[in-house]
Parts: sequence; C-alpha cells; structure tokens
Amino acid sequence: MARSFRIRAGTIRDANTICTMLKGLAKNERLLDHFHSSPARVRRDGFGPRRWFRTLICRNGQTPVGIAVYFFTYSTFEARPTLYVEDVFVWPRHRGKGAGRALLAALARIAVQQGCGRMEWTVLDWNTPAIRFYERIGATIRREWVLTRLTEKPLQRLARASRAARR
Repeated sequence: MARSFRIRAGTIRDANTICTMLKGLAKNERLLDHFHSSPARVRRDGFGPRRWFRTLICRNGQTPVGIAVYFFTYSTFEARPTLYVEDVFVWPRHRGKGAGRALLAALARIAVQQGCGRMEWTVLDWNTPAIRFYERIGATIRREWVLTRLTEKPLQRLARASRAARR
C-alpha cells in the first residue's frame, strides 16, 4: 500500500532529527564506529554561513520516516553541475512503502531545476535490496568506477608532502 509522504527541505530546527536518522543510517551500514556527527555539527555545517550540505526530510503525517542529504559538485565532462546524494535513509519499518522513491524523486526535481546533467550516489556492494531498488527506478550501477578515499593519517601525510613541495 503506497502512502502519502510529505517531502520538505530540512531546517535548523531539524538538526536533532537529522542527526538521529544519520546515526540510524550508520548503524544500518555497519559503520556506527565511524559516526561522529552531532546536532551541533549538523547546525553548523548544514545551516551555518558555509552550507556544506542540504537535507530533505520525508514525513508520514508528523512522523519523520526518511532523510536525504545532498550537495552539488561539477562535471567537467558534462559541463554542468551534478547533484550528489550523500545519504538516503528510510527507517526500516517504513521501507517498501514509497518513502525512498519519494525522496529520490524530490532530489531529481531539484537536479532538473538546478540544470544538473546528472545525479549520483554510491551504494554498498552488499546492499542488494538497495541496488535492486535503484535499478528499478532506472539508475545505472557503475561497477567500473572505484571509490577512492584518503582519510586520517594518509590524508595528513599527503597534505604535509604537498606543503613541503611548495617551499
């Protein structure tokens, strides 16, 4: 049974809800030990003078059931902006009822309104229900692109090496 969901932009008043949902996502993705967010950081980074991300909140009545976190990048090949979806999360008890699709549709509308050439996100390779869902809505799983990441000590080491090279 499809439900009627209301999607709206997150506000600074939603910082606790956003943080709670992001923690739920971290738990779902088995990455809770890497979760460092807090309502204060959400307020600072999502609603402060330099907005690093934006959010959409999905509600069923007054109950928040899902969230999307996104930001814009730029595609040099497309010569257009890209809407990058950092996170989409729907509480497990509300999955399969249309909330995830409603969030992605709202993101697609934003991407089109902003003149984006594409919308991109990542999915964990073991998350087959999500992969099947994304394929059903027409997304292409790009297995040939490998996510590459520098964190913590390697990131610091490279930053120091770059500084030394400039001198």
